[in-house]
Amino acid sequence: MSEPTNYLESKNHYQILDGLRGVASVFVIVFHVFEIFTGGNRFIQILNHGYLAVDFFFLLSGFVVAYAYDDRWGQFTQWDFYKRRLVRLQPMVVMGSIIGAALFYFGAGAVFPAISETSVLKMLLIMLIGATLIPVPLSMDIRGWSEMHPLNGPAWSLFFEYIANILYAVFVRKFSKLLLSIFVALAGCMMIAYLVTGTQGDLIGGWSLTKEQLFVGFTRLLFPFFAGVLLSRVGKLIKVKNAFFWSSLLLILVLSIPRIGDEQHVWMNGIYDAVVVIIMFPIIVSIGAGGSLQNNRSSKINKFLGDISYPLYITHYPLIYIYTAWVVNNKMAIGVKSLAGGAVLVITSITLAYACLKLYDEPVREWLKNKFLVRKS
Repeated sequence: MSEPTNYLESKNHYQILDGLRGVASVFVIVFHVFEIFTGGNRFIQILNHGYLAVDFFFLLSGFVVAYAYDDRWGQFTQWDFYKRRLVRLQPMVVMGSIIGAALFYFGAGAVFPAISETSVLKMLLIMLIGATLIPVPLSMDIRGWSEMHPLNGPAWSLFFEYIANILYAVFVRKFSKLLLSIFVALAGCMMIAYLVTGTQGDLIGGWSLTKEQLFVGFTRLLFPFFAGVLLSRVGKLIKVKNAFFWSSLLLILVLSIPRIGDEQHVWMNGIYDAVVVIIMFPIIVSIGAGGSLQNNRSSKINKFLGDISYPLYITHYPLIYIYTAWVVNNKMAIGVKSLAGGAVLVITSITLAYACLKLYDEPVREWLKNKFLVRKS
């Protein structure tokens, strides 16, 4: 028997886009740290539009998936595509659920009353379900935040990411540019209508298994993911010097803008969210994809951010649960002690993500690749 050969080698990827994903992941952690001090009030959030990082991830994923696979259908089957996506994403989904289970009881307190009433057996059952990414109904919530993945909240976006991948593989990959443009335009209209006519005026939500929250989730998913696919097919990239710096700066700026409008004018913030997702995010991705790294130092920073981006996003929230309980249980406001604790959380999250990447994710993905994505010749 001859040596195994890869039947579909990975393409050269856009390095700056990897780095942008890392910038957004770090921003999400900082956003969640500050979010705790606002009592869930969307009008006074610090780094207010950090929640849009998820929509940026969706657009980035659509762009990358289309770039990687659009012109290669016929070289592999639909099942091969699913296997490749599972190998890339699922190991850290499992690890995120395990970390959430290991840290679950450290978050006990007034903010999470359901924890003290949850048996270890039930928690382990939720861990196993979470490792499959199957969402759980409200009746199985063991924390009290009505999450479809109560051990690791951000897994909800991976659930929708998988749906987007299935829609792409079954239908959208076959669309012409015109048909895809119409589909994206309709999805954009649905998003704008929700933002301008709804009661929230923002894209916050999507993490609960309810009709209302699922609608928010699909509204957040359909436009950015498939706009990313369309952007990749159109191929109109923006070339500027120091593209990583400028695209990162733009991303941080649009995510940091304070809430626009008050309770009586939520449509104003809705317009802002729509402009960011429909116009600014594609521009940022186009700058990132059209640029190149200028020196060895920026390449190293970019690579590090790109490498830890996914592990960081999918493992940080169990630490946020603990930090939230600590702040609430001690009735803490923003101050030296609480911000020092937040800084420790950010550093710990990055360290944990890097450890997961090197000790678990990369070795497991390599094993799975050799086991399932390589054929004998």
